[in-house]
Amino acid sequence: MKFKIQALAAAALACAASLSWADLTVGVTLSTTGPAASLGIPQKNTIALMPKTIGGQKVNYVVLDDASDTTTAVNNTRKLIADNKADVIVGSSVTPNSLAMIDVAAEARVPMISLAASARIISPMDDKKKWVFKTPQNDDMMAQAIVDHMAARGVKSVGFIGFSDAYGEGWYEVFSKAAAAKGIKLAANERYARTDTSVTGQALKLMSANPEAVLIAGSGTPAALPQKTLAERGYKGKVYQTHGVANADFLRVGGKDVEGTILPAGPMLVAEQLPDSNPVKKSAMAYVSAYEAAHGKGSTAAFGGHAWDAGLMLQAAVPEALKKAQPGTPEFRAALRDALEQIKEVQGAHGVFSMTPTDHLGLDNRARVMVTIQNGTWKYLP
Repeated sequence: MKFKIQALAAAALACAASLSWADLTVGVTLSTTGPAASLGIPQKNTIALMPKTIGGQKVNYVVLDDASDTTTAVNNTRKLIADNKADVIVGSSVTPNSLAMIDVAAEARVPMISLAASARIISPMDDKKKWVFKTPQNDDMMAQAIVDHMAARGVKSVGFIGFSDAYGEGWYEVFSKAAAAKGIKLAANERYARTDTSVTGQALKLMSANPEAVLIAGSGTPAALPQKTLAERGYKGKVYQTHGVANADFLRVGGKDVEGTILPAGPMLVAEQLPDSNPVKKSAMAYVSAYEAAHGKGSTAAFGGHAWDAGLMLQAAVPEALKKAQPGTPEFRAALRDALEQIKEVQGAHGVFSMTPTDHLGLDNRARVMVTIQNGTWKYLP
């Protein structure tokens, strides 16, 4: 009898130890192939740099490719939650995928950190979006930076061409509003698909409107197509892009045709060029150093920085959630959601994050700088 009691006690202790050291599972879906691969690949590389323990808990990262496809992103999210028992979902890389994933994450009551830009992912706040956070700067923050730059340089008319999906529509909405407030006329409004191989018709319509500047609202390498087409047709006005093009692949594909492009970006893109007084320089350089140590000098991309910032958010929130519950339980997932909503002054690669119940981004103007493309690389514009 004594032996049985000892055996039962040992089993109970082993079970308790197992429960107290349950692994934390981070489910990740990224666009590592397809039109958005130039976003997803540096994000996947960044996930590999994240800590393997947080708050004393072992962390398992399960990374799936959604091939830049909305349906696949939704299926991946379901799989990560149902099969892998993910405590949190990170992804996807693009706005349409992230928007489609919200219902799945909210229904399962699993917190989600998107790496896509549109403010629609987290607002307006409701019972579903309260489970969703994101790390990239909101489009309206970046649109205002573009409009301010245009107005300061006397631009009075602008042509717009963007993706024919939620990213392009979201950008048109916020940009047109900001431009109107500054008295800048929208002379043309065109759309194209991420997979299009020609935008000649749209470019001719833009040029016939004779705008002083053009804004291209695309992301990754597909955003180079309209600009190359405009250059081939002899357009001489200013060309602006969004922060969705901030990676080396865009420079490679665009080549000489994207020289002189102006865009807003997270501080990480030009971290080494920032003055020491910039409040994000130190934290941005920490990511650049870590990524370049693994992948070589000049290999960083802004999109990877958004994944890094998701990791920093988890490092801040997980220890707080662990005070209330253990990974693998509904209670932990709810506690993690609450803890993410309460993080303050977390210094990341792209800004400083302070969340509230109504703001699941938590960035301010410290999260943006203006840059141009000069001699095939990014140049900080003070």
